[in-house]
Amino acid sequence: MRIIDGEHIDPVLWSELVKQSPMATWFQTREAYMFFKDLSFFEAFAIAVESDGQLRGLVVGYIQKDGGKIKQFFSRRAIVVGGPLLSDEITDEELAFLLSALTKRLQKKAIFIETRNFNDYTRWRTVFEQSGFSYEPHYDVQVDTTSMDLVNSKLDRNRKRNIKKALDNGVVIDGNPSADDLRQLYLMLEELYTTKVKTPLFPFEFFEKLRAIPSSRFFVAKNAEGQLLGGLVCVALEHRAVYAWLACGDDYNYKSLSPSVMVNYAGVSCAAREGMPRFDFMGAGKPDDGGYGVRDFKLKFGGELVEYGRYVHVCNRLLFGIGKMAVKVLKKA
Repeated sequence: MRIIDGEHIDPVLWSELVKQSPMATWFQTREAYMFFKDLSFFEAFAIAVESDGQLRGLVVGYIQKDGGKIKQFFSRRAIVVGGPLLSDEITDEELAFLLSALTKRLQKKAIFIETRNFNDYTRWRTVFEQSGFSYEPHYDVQVDTTSMDLVNSKLDRNRKRNIKKALDNGVVIDGNPSADDLRQLYLMLEELYTTKVKTPLFPFEFFEKLRAIPSSRFFVAKNAEGQLLGGLVCVALEHRAVYAWLACGDDYNYKSLSPSVMVNYAGVSCAAREGMPRFDFMGAGKPDDGGYGVRDFKLKFGGELVEYGRYVHVCNRLLFGIGKMAVKVLKKA
């Protein structure tokens, strides 16, 4: 066994692992790594374990920080979106070796490491826990998009009514938004994250550079007058899934046009049209969230509620505790 870092990982072996691994997501591809690496506000990392000339497991992620220097110091976290990319043949020893190398490399760079799983890692849970990762329950909603007929048959009755009414009222979906559309979409997302989500939104650089990637999918909803009402930002892994990364819609001012419904339906439809069997909403809150409106919204597209959770390794317990308290205070404020 040996550990390989970043761009020293063989691109051919990397691609082969993505194709054969049942745990593959776009976020563990070399394209994703190079995208993260190109962003000025991320510190990207990739680490793989090789055994007998084959890649057995690979982790791609980024270190994210918020605000000025002081806030950045207290908000450093390493995020592995989608979870690790693992071969079906990976042994417990190989996975433990990979996780040990990962935590050592990030120990002084991040306060904690978090994997946001989009597949079921139950088979390896013991290895994660023995490697210092704790499991945290977290929901996701995934829609079966093996055919358009199946998508439409599973849609909630109200969703069907929303879509029909919006189309009758002239709502149009644009899958190739202009630079001006992209700027308007960013401003809408910025307001949403400031007033409701209350977590930092990626800088505009993220949207500009993501749009240049072949795997990205952008959808905006416009009314009959051409006014932008909402949008959806996705990435896609061929033959696997479309992932809904960011979404917003001005449902308050344009309730009868259902912009949030329309852009998400565009994403679901895209997965079905392009032959991808799954549309992934990328998260639906924690089980103890109680009345989680976003989760209910996502489920009405006919998806399945799954709980693949997150694995968290705390690198600095003191700073981790301070950070959790700070997040609660900021959200309440």
